[in-house]
Amino acid sequence: MSKSLLIISRQAPWSGPEAREALDIALAGGAFDLPIGMLFLDDGVFQLVPAQQPDALQQKDLGANLQALPLFGVESLYVSTRSLQERGLHEQRLSLAVEPLDDVALTALVARYDQVITL
Repeated sequence: MSKSLLIISRQAPWSGPEAREALDIALAGGAFDLPIGMLFLDDGVFQLVPAQQPDALQQKDLGANLQALPLFGVESLYVSTRSLQERGLHEQRLSLAVEPLDDVALTALVARYDQVITL
């Protein structure tokens, strides 16, 4: 039986390679039918903001990779409500359907997975 994997993405899409690496790991694992969840936490919630303009920072757009997650079987997508609130973002305006979780639910989520990777 495959071990479950939770990927916690904590970096903004423009702050370095970590956001892209987290998505790459999720997509690769999904391609091999591993049970994967992805949590957007801290500045990682900025990955979910629609209509970003990464060209202005000479970055690649992560939007297509985010939209591909469910196609690769990565359907367990979560976001920290506290992280959204601290950054003035609203769940209804995100580019991807994610399940919002409070701090207590986040602790329970992490405990459910066999392995956790934080980027």
